[in-house]
Amino acid sequence: MSKIEQAKTAFSQGFNCAQAVLSAFSPEFGLDPVMAYRVAAAFGGGMGHMGDTCGAVTGAFMVIGLKYGMTVSDGSQSHRDAFRNAREFSKKFKELHGSIVCREILGFNISDREVFREALQKGIPQKICPKLVQDAAEIVETLI
Repeated sequence: MSKIEQAKTAFSQGFNCAQAVLSAFSPEFGLDPVMAYRVAAAFGGGMGHMGDTCGAVTGAFMVIGLKYGMTVSDGSQSHRDAFRNAREFSKKFKELHGSIVCREILGFNISDREVFREALQKGIPQKICPKLVQDAAEIVETLI
């Protein structure tokens, strides 16, 4: 199964956007998928269900960090590649969805429990979020 399919499957099983994206790529970097679920758990719903940066985006940023993140603190390795790829990811994601901010993409304030409940009843997240996960996985796959 492709990483994109793995991400979509994880999301369909109830994992949040960040968990779905990170877990699909985590074995490639020696990170157990269960640990990836834990690491990304608080990033769903726009970071702690606050409607800020989309979980699919933060999951992708974590993958980019696994690939390009600084691992030696002696100054011999910069964050340049990680930052460049995060900016490129953001540019491509914005081209597709107009924003990287959860509440802007969804069109409602996810942090308001009543508004969120109504949106769930209307099926708004169920219609939008699977595509966000898919697109994030596709974009990050091209960058790593």
